[in-house]
Amino acid sequence: MTDQADQAPSVEELQESIDELSAYRERLYNDVVGIGKKLRLSQKKIDATVNEHPELTRIDEILSQLKHQRDNQALSS
Repeated sequence: MTDQADQAPSVEELQESIDELSAYRERLYNDVVGIGKKLRLSQKKIDATVNEHPELTRIDEILSQLKHQRDNQALSS
C-alpha cells in the first residue's frame, strides 16, 4: 500500500467531492422530474418517485457522510 491510501483527504478534496456529487445529484433529480413530466405523471407521483429513487437516496447518504467527514476534519485542523 502507498502512503496516500493511509492519509485522510483534505478539507478541500472533501469539498470538491461534495460539490461534484451535488451537481450530479441535481442533474439526476432534474432528469427524473423531467421524465415524470413527459409521462404526464401527477406531481404527487413524481415526488414519490424522487423520494424512493435508490440512486438519489444513496447519493444523499454519501453526501451526508462526506459533509460530516469534512466538518470533523475542519474542526481537527
